[in-house]
Amino acid sequence: MDLSWNSVRQTLRKYTYIYDQVDTDDAAQRIKNGIWFRGPNAWILAFSTIIASVGLNVNSTAVIIGAMLISPLMGPIIGIGLAMGTNDTDLLKSAFKNLLVMVLISLAASTLFFMVSPLSLVNPTELEARTSPTIYDVLIALFGGLAGILENCRKERGTVLSGVAIATALMPPLCTAGFGLAHWNMHYLLGALYLFLINSVFIALATYLMVKYLRFKTVSGISHEVSTKRRKMISAILAVILIPSIWSAVVLIGENNYERNVTNFVENNRLVGPRSYVYDYDIDGKSATISIAGEPLTDSLRNAYHALAKSYNIKEKSLTLIEHSVGLSQQDMNNLIDEVYNRTDMELAENTAQVAALQARIDMLAAELDALRHQTDSLHSRPVSALNGTDDGTFTSN
Repeated sequence: MDLSWNSVRQTLRKYTYIYDQVDTDDAAQRIKNGIWFRGPNAWILAFSTIIASVGLNVNSTAVIIGAMLISPLMGPIIGIGLAMGTNDTDLLKSAFKNLLVMVLISLAASTLFFMVSPLSLVNPTELEARTSPTIYDVLIALFGGLAGILENCRKERGTVLSGVAIATALMPPLCTAGFGLAHWNMHYLLGALYLFLINSVFIALATYLMVKYLRFKTVSGISHEVSTKRRKMISAILAVILIPSIWSAVVLIGENNYERNVTNFVENNRLVGPRSYVYDYDIDGKSATISIAGEPLTDSLRNAYHALAKSYNIKEKSLTLIEHSVGLSQQDMNNLIDEVYNRTDMELAENTAQVAALQARIDMLAAELDALRHQTDSLHSRPVSALNGTDDGTFTSN
């Protein structure tokens, strides 16, 4: 089947053409209505903040998802992208103002909640998940924002916005930052704020790009110089945000590879020597500690084990071997011997008492047996007449 490029292009256009299925004027009006922080939005923001904080506090993914769906935070962010794409300065100021108010209220509410909450989990995985953003979070925010603005523009809207709200996750990072403020933990505070910044910037960028692509009506024109200056500013902001996220992704990939290498190495090489084996190991980032039980390792065995680890791309300086000898000190050995002797003496005394008791029982039974034998002998020695009932000692016949 001979397909020309024009036919392929027409087929692709048939499935991807969207201009006849969007209403940009209606979308712009609804986005503008969604940026205002007053009335129901204020209450909904407070409710979603508490719900997200509770979900993070108890490690409940379902509760956190519910807070994502309720939160109205995405409205001002999409409004910023729309304002930049349509050159609407007034809308841009209003969107920034409302977003700032929302962020401050969310931080205040979550901080207060975590200050009074008596629950402190040993392993708060949901909180930790919002402290180390990577380039993958950038991709989620970017494509989630593209899906979100396209759904806003579609004439027949579905449930895409709900999925976008879950994927981009604006409220949980703010609540995690509130946790960091409440406990004065900079790792949680800065990491969560960085994730929120990534999500906000790239959702706004996605909106800006889609507004340009769908040719929204601009409010005012701008000169070429202003347009160039704006593009440079956007590029600089994106670079500042992207570089740390890329670095975090590189570190994350390196740590995952290291963990996999150490796990494979330990599982395939449990025996370190003839009488030494690995009974436990711990991995922290790009360093690992291996615990070895058995006889002390010689220098040759230790060097051989490190050389074997290098074949799994594990550097010697990143691997720590901790030995736990099963041998006892001389004092411990003496104490053990004394304990054995004392226990033996006690057991011997108990056995001697039992033997004496058994011997006494045997003597008693022997005396009883002798008495019974004496009685039997006396019966055999009596006269026959006594046995037949006659006095002359002769036998009687019947």
